[in-house]
Amino acid sequence: MTTQLPSLNALRAFEAAARHLSFKAAGSELHVTPGAISQQIKALEDELGVPLFRRLTRAIVLTAHGQALRPKVVQAFQLLEAAVAAVRPASRPGVLTVSTFPSFAAKWLVPRLGRFAASHPSIDVRISATPGLVDFRADEVDLAVRQGRGSWPGLESVLLLHAELFPVASPALLEGAHPLREPADLRHHTLLHSNRGDAEWRLWLGAHQVQGVDPTRGPRFSDDALALEAAMEGQGVAISRDILVAGDLAAGRLVRPFPQQMPDWFGCYVVYRPERAEEPHIAAFREWIVEEARRQPLPRR
Repeated sequence: MTTQLPSLNALRAFEAAARHLSFKAAGSELHVTPGAISQQIKALEDELGVPLFRRLTRAIVLTAHGQALRPKVVQAFQLLEAAVAAVRPASRPGVLTVSTFPSFAAKWLVPRLGRFAASHPSIDVRISATPGLVDFRADEVDLAVRQGRGSWPGLESVLLLHAELFPVASPALLEGAHPLREPADLRHHTLLHSNRGDAEWRLWLGAHQVQGVDPTRGPRFSDDALALEAAMEGQGVAISRDILVAGDLAAGRLVRPFPQQMPDWFGCYVVYRPERAEEPHIAAFREWIVEEARRQPLPRR
C-alpha cells in the first residue's frame, strides 16, 4: 500500500461525529473532550484538503464531501472489526461476556442461567452487572441487556420484555394497625425508591388518582434489588416491575396489595454489535434469552 492513509483516530472521530452530528456526543462516546474531536476532524480536513462539516452556531452538518466519505468509513471500520472479531474468539474459546443492570441479573437472568449452561456446556458465561451503559469495544462485552426504547446508535437490539409497574410489599403489611387494602393506605407506610427517585411512584399514584400520599418521601436505593430486599424485610412498600418480582411473588416473599398497575415506559432489550450477530456463542445466547423471555411467567395478582 503506497497511499498514505489519514490517522485512524481522526477517522474514528469523524465517524462518531457524523453519526451523532455532535462533537460533544462523539467525545463522550470515545472518552475524549469535544475539543479533541474538533481538532482531530480539523486535522483530517486539512490533510484531505476539503471541509467535512459545516459549523453552525449550535450544530454541525455534513458537507457533500462528508456525506460521500461517511458510508465508506463506516464500511471500513465494520470490516476491520469483523476481521478482529474473527480472530479474537480463538484466544477466548467458549467465553461469553454479558452486561446487564444488577436487578435484572439478580432477579431474572441468574436464576435461569442453569438452563443455558445445560444446553450449551461449552460456553462459559461471564455476567457483568453494572448500572451504567457499557462500551462494547473498550469493555470487551459480547451482549448487553438494557432498558430503553430499543434504539442505540451502531447497535442492534431485540425486544425481550415489556414490564408492568405496581407496588409490592411483605405479606406482614397486609395485617397490623394499618393494613394495605387500597392505594390510599400507602399514606401510613414508608415508600421505598430505586435510583430513579420518586418518578415511578409519582406516575403510578397519579395514574390511579391516589390522594394524600407524598411520593417524595422514603429511602432510596442504588438498585431495584436492594429496594425489594427492604420490602421483603417489611421496611416499606416498593414499586417494581413484574419481570423482577415474579419469583418473589410466587414464593410468597412479596405480595401485590392492590391490582392497579401501569405499563413501564421502557422495554428490556438484548443488544449487540451487528457485525458480530452471527458468531455462534452470541447467536446461541441471543436465541436462548429471547425464548426465555417468551416463557416469562406471569406474577400472581
